[in-house]
Amino acid sequence: MDKFVIRGGNPLLGTVRVSGAKNSALPCMAAAILTAEEVVLENIPQVQDIETERKLLVSMGAEVELGYGRAQHRTTVSCAVLSDPVAKYEIVKTMRASSLVLGPLIARTGVARVAMPGGCAIGGRPIDLHIKGLEKMGATISYEHGYIEAKAERLKGTEILFDKITVTGTEDLLMAAVLAEGETVFENCACEPEVVDLATMLIGMGAKIEGAGTPTIRVQGVDKLHGVRHRINPDRIEAGTFLVAGAITGGDLQLTNCNPEHLGAVIHKLQECGARIDILGKDAIRVRSEGNLKAADVSTQEYPGFPTDMQAQYMALATQAEGASLVVENIFENRFMHVSELARMGANIKVEGRTATITGKSPLSAAAVMCSDLRASASLVLAALVADGESILDRVYHMDRGYEHIEEKLRGVGAQIRRMGKVFG
Repeated sequence: MDKFVIRGGNPLLGTVRVSGAKNSALPCMAAAILTAEEVVLENIPQVQDIETERKLLVSMGAEVELGYGRAQHRTTVSCAVLSDPVAKYEIVKTMRASSLVLGPLIARTGVARVAMPGGCAIGGRPIDLHIKGLEKMGATISYEHGYIEAKAERLKGTEILFDKITVTGTEDLLMAAVLAEGETVFENCACEPEVVDLATMLIGMGAKIEGAGTPTIRVQGVDKLHGVRHRINPDRIEAGTFLVAGAITGGDLQLTNCNPEHLGAVIHKLQECGARIDILGKDAIRVRSEGNLKAADVSTQEYPGFPTDMQAQYMALATQAEGASLVVENIFENRFMHVSELARMGANIKVEGRTATITGKSPLSAAAVMCSDLRASASLVLAALVADGESILDRVYHMDRGYEHIEEKLRGVGAQIRRMGKVFG
């Protein structure tokens, strides 16, 4: 099992190119199910979740070519034949986004069988909102042997009010609605850039969508969609992680191929902590810090609020800020699993319910720690970058799910980090 070995103490200096967003790429790959024509996706990140999605689509009968290197992170998907519209458990059990194929499968083929997702390290992510929406659109849903089976001759347009904001629910039902008969109106939608990215791709395929990026989305169903070439958004969470890396190490980093407009809440909070952030145009950001950070409180919210996917990374930063910072997690019920590992490195953190109190500045020391999920892994990498000595991070396959060659990017800007074991990709 792969491990990272990280020796702390180096400020990060130089330039990092941000990869495409995994959380945009996964629904966009699923959207290729909606047409028999070829779909070309550019700026696809080379991460494990993308490989899992490729296996999933291929198992259904699609042809998928993942191209890196000379192909410039381009993926070609052809779903001309969907001989087996089933999301098999043995494939999807490692990827939470598997439910995103439910909507497009039933819209395109009239039937879908998708393995039911269980809980995960950061709490359960139930898909009841997906199911309620599909039933309202006329689908018949049954449950058998751990699978959800959905059937419909053709989905019907309707009005759907999400009981709570859900990114994957918005994306899944949006894909279902584009081929439904009549108009579908969604209320209380997720406004994340990943939803907008998917809608942009669908519009390029011939869908009629208005309001993506707002709480209300209107869809006029069409009979057929065609192929498209679409470029995936930059990964705002990877960009945010590197902004924190520059700040926590007292470094000077420039990020390219990013979108500053998607990072407003993160930028604002880092500035409040004392980091200097410069926007260098529409696709570049510079972060500078002398390490004299100060405490600031964070409360995770849906976009455009502070993202839950940056909470763990921010907590690592807070250990190096003077004073007490409160971090309130409002999205997931069990997203403080990194706390005990940060404490092993010397962090002063107390948790009560959904609130963590971090008292800094704490001198961190190297330790052997365990990665529990994708973003918790990132927080431990950040802490190790400033810890005294050589830390060993176990189970870094979590990092490979969502960060493209993270150790190479960090090493390129001065981090002392190496991988023990086989490199993904």
